[in-house]
Amino acid sequence: MRFFSVKLPSFVGLLLVVLALPAYSTQLPNFSDIVKQNAPAVVRIEIEQKPKMQRDYRSPPHNYQGMPDSLRRFFEDRGTPPAQGRQSLGSGFIISSDGYIVTNNHVVDGADDIIVRMSDRREFVAMVVGTDERSDLALLKIDAEGLPTLKLSESDELEVGEWVLAMGSPFGLDYSVSAGIVSAKGRSLPTEKNENYVPFVQTDVAINPGNSGGPLFNLKGDVVAVNSQIYTRSGGSIGLSFAIPVNVVRNVIEQLKTAGTVTRGWLGVTIQDVDKALAESFGLDNPRGALISGVQDDGPAYNGGLLAGDIIISFNGEPIYASSDLPHVVGLAAPGSEAKVQIVRNRKPEIVTVEVGGLGEEMSPAKLSAIDSESRGGKFGLLVDELNEQKRESVGISGGVIVLKVARDGAGDQAGVKSGDVITLIDTTPVDSIATYRRVVSGLRGGSSVPMRIIRRGRPIFIGIKVNK
Repeated sequence: MRFFSVKLPSFVGLLLVVLALPAYSTQLPNFSDIVKQNAPAVVRIEIEQKPKMQRDYRSPPHNYQGMPDSLRRFFEDRGTPPAQGRQSLGSGFIISSDGYIVTNNHVVDGADDIIVRMSDRREFVAMVVGTDERSDLALLKIDAEGLPTLKLSESDELEVGEWVLAMGSPFGLDYSVSAGIVSAKGRSLPTEKNENYVPFVQTDVAINPGNSGGPLFNLKGDVVAVNSQIYTRSGGSIGLSFAIPVNVVRNVIEQLKTAGTVTRGWLGVTIQDVDKALAESFGLDNPRGALISGVQDDGPAYNGGLLAGDIIISFNGEPIYASSDLPHVVGLAAPGSEAKVQIVRNRKPEIVTVEVGGLGEEMSPAKLSAIDSESRGGKFGLLVDELNEQKRESVGISGGVIVLKVARDGAGDQAGVKSGDVITLIDTTPVDSIATYRRVVSGLRGGSSVPMRIIRRGRPIFIGIKVNK
């Protein structure tokens, strides 16, 4: 076979290129309308931090319990002391016309004063409504009305390959935009405390210091994630950025707005991945699921009948492909709700119903397992802890104890007490501390019934509880 080349006249070649351009351009999105509509609701966040005496500004440690050295909070620069006065640290966006603003926790952490700067150059002093270190989110409030707002996407469906747009103030360059695609979903990036409650969205959008806390938009102009971290060796973008998905943002922000703190779903299990050898030994056709290697005594999993050796393959209908998927879905479950947990036990599939426990902002799994047994209040079957100051202020009380766990079939369980409830009164005695709680409960006569006043989701209610003998 022979091939021949034909040289076209130059004007013919030019015509072919011109005709091809419209077809090619229609495949690329135009972000200009999104920018025009949403830029006024994106803000620059600056903080004022008073110099701290005897503060160590040497280079930070680089071992974050398995986290790669190059994965770091990209606002940080601990190698030099902060300059006195104002510093531009990040971005945020307005979600309600009366001044509620979403940003990252690490942007405002340690700030003495927070300044919010609008696109029209107005400035406001912001107060912190609440922060959540585990998700790296914070909710601020400024004193203003009639502000432009952004809409959180109603859909949690974000496809790999989908176009997205970031907006913020990288390196202090206000209201810069950059675009890219979703590279992956459900990325697990454990924190320095080895906690893993956020299924990050990975993108190749150019994100740099100052974008932190800014919105990530879809082509409809809705916020689908909040920019949080980058993977970098140089301190700048190399096309690996990570954002907090909208379902996590929505859950956390609603709790911060109503209570000032965040309570997550909690099972009380230790888990590990299932490799090929384990999959074969447990009768699975392929490696998947979260293998329970330990169950905490009297925890939600224990009370629900889960056992060491069970493999969780779905939680409330959400498939669990790897052990890192489980904290993501359990954390979003409402404490006190019932969850359908599909497991493989003795090579056979089963469904177990578990009442989800609550993991408060001030509590970690390690701390929960180490709480003194005297705080359990044996006659009620309740595990309680002191309220922190922020929680007391959020519910408008001066004292009380918070319920961390409810023993199955105990007096509290039978009376309808839930994890997250705040006990403020037992019989006629105000409960202002764990010491008072212990003293009152220990003095109650077995078999008697007493009223208990609790605060649940900001509302005070009375319940009757029968004391165990």
